[in-house]
Amino acid sequence: MTSDDPLLPSVFTLNNGTKMPAVGLGTYRIRNSELLMKTVDYALGAGYRMFDTAAVYGNEVHLKNALNCLLPKYGLMREDIFITTKLSPADHGSPDVVNNAYKRSLDNLGLDYVDLYLVHFPGSAKIPAEDPRNPKLRDSTWAGMTKLYDDGLVNAIGVSNFNIRHLKDIMNCNHGVVPAVNQVEWHPYYHQKDLLKFCKQNDILLQAYCSLGGTSASNTDLLDDPVVKKIAMKHEATCAQVLLVWAVQQDVAIIPKSTNLGRIKENITFNFKLTCEEIKALDALGEHNIKYAWDPNTVA
Repeated sequence: MTSDDPLLPSVFTLNNGTKMPAVGLGTYRIRNSELLMKTVDYALGAGYRMFDTAAVYGNEVHLKNALNCLLPKYGLMREDIFITTKLSPADHGSPDVVNNAYKRSLDNLGLDYVDLYLVHFPGSAKIPAEDPRNPKLRDSTWAGMTKLYDDGLVNAIGVSNFNIRHLKDIMNCNHGVVPAVNQVEWHPYYHQKDLLKFCKQNDILLQAYCSLGGTSASNTDLLDDPVVKKIAMKHEATCAQVLLVWAVQQDVAIIPKSTNLGRIKENITFNFKLTCEEIKALDALGEHNIKYAWDPNTVA
């Protein structure tokens, strides 16, 4: 990530001291090996050093192949990059279940460890969202995540799609490790200020997905919003850059996904900051309350 202003962070320090890039490349729905190879090549060349995947994305093996091929091309070693993957909702349960799922992901990725391992969703795939067994499964699952961390098998652990209630549940279970990251849907049309405040108060880094709205489902309403366009024009920037700066400037990490070389470069190149008035104007778009991804609030 580049910036003419050092106040716009390029790296965030997690609550255990781990350094994480502020911008990474999301790989959701990139399931073609050749396409992912090309995308990772573009990204490494543009300066990306963080890659986000998940067991349910079905592309961990493709990412392994890309990194094995491309890291030598750019003179990089394993320790030069930051890899995130996530525990599938189908693998909630005992520490042994979590451990086995983590080992599968490591095998798929061809790695000895990942930098960040996240519980992908607060609910289990095996039971309905409102089932009262979900909190118990979250507890045992987080116990398994904590054991991986305590055993030195992963650099940092966290969660994804957790609301404040879900976070409090696992933080009150006395497993001794507060999540380092909570990765959630976060963009001007849908952002929860109370969640951001809670995470900051508890030293949990908020990381955004769907930063550009519903583009993964070919919905460009947010990118085409007149407020976003006006701000982009003022800064001679793309609408995507405005949305990404809006997040990072509020200490929210981002993982924008693109397979286009030009956009991949743009999504990590920021040479401006937003004014307080511009941030307020973008914040006000939250009145739309448009959510593009799965909703964790129904999960018990």
